[in-house]
Amino acid sequence: MSGRLAFVFPGQGSQYVGMGRALYEAFPEAREVFEEADNRLGYALSRLCFEGPESQLNDTFYTQPAILTVSIAAWRAWQARGGPSPDLVAGHSLGEFTALVAAGALSFPDALYLVQERGRWMKRAGEQQPGAMAAVLGMERAALEEICAEASQETGEAVVVANDNCPGQLVISGGKAAVARAGELARGRGAKRVVPLAVSIAAHSPLMAPAVEPFQAVLKATPFHRPSIPVISNVQARPLQSTPEDLRVELAQQLTAPVRWTESIQWMIENGVRIFVEFGPRDVLSGLIRRIAPEARTLRVEDPETLEQALRALD
Repeated sequence: MSGRLAFVFPGQGSQYVGMGRALYEAFPEAREVFEEADNRLGYALSRLCFEGPESQLNDTFYTQPAILTVSIAAWRAWQARGGPSPDLVAGHSLGEFTALVAAGALSFPDALYLVQERGRWMKRAGEQQPGAMAAVLGMERAALEEICAEASQETGEAVVVANDNCPGQLVISGGKAAVARAGELARGRGAKRVVPLAVSIAAHSPLMAPAVEPFQAVLKATPFHRPSIPVISNVQARPLQSTPEDLRVELAQQLTAPVRWTESIQWMIENGVRIFVEFGPRDVLSGLIRRIAPEARTLRVEDPETLEQALRALD
């Protein structure tokens, strides 16, 4: 295996009904993860992942622990099959919690509770201040930031670049009128497409501010440890400072700060990572990584078949 190895973990938007079932049926270690999640959360998360209903699975309160659980089940199956350990880990938004579990900084049961509470307070903030998000394709970040500032001034509402996913794929987030106006301006100034996202919350924007203080209280009550593997920060696009208090600060900031995914992958490439393995439902991050760093190799682990393919590729 030439070059360093990084594990990456997806965030919201990757979920689908049926995710994780094949892992559950094939690996006792994955089954234990789902059983642990059901017991910790007090409801049948496993059934929700495998059977739906889709409307409930797409509710952020349930989506966040569901994706975390499927991703950890894939990672535990990888460990059980003797897969190599990574040099670095990273996660997209919610996926940063999964990365912290993989790095030994957070227990899986504590991570489940944290992301459920994160979903609860994000949902509540969205009810207090309804917002919108939209993907903007084919535009430079600096130009879109100028458009957001202009739309904010015109409408009196906040709108920001919330996700820098890869070159040519950005996401804006904020008040409904401001997002709509920013979309109009972007179309008029050369964006290839503006695609409204099916969400009712303005994630990674100032509209999530009401969630920060209650989530900080949850973080304060949760034990953290120094990561055994460097974890790349969504907020800083660099390895996280590793004290428990630093981790709590990062996870609270992440609610309102943009996800700097492009810069995070670029930092890893610059520091020798050549192979990325994505653990969890779908292959969204693998697609983004190929856009950011075409020279990188991407593998994924979602079910027994992709697990075996990834192990053979690294053999």
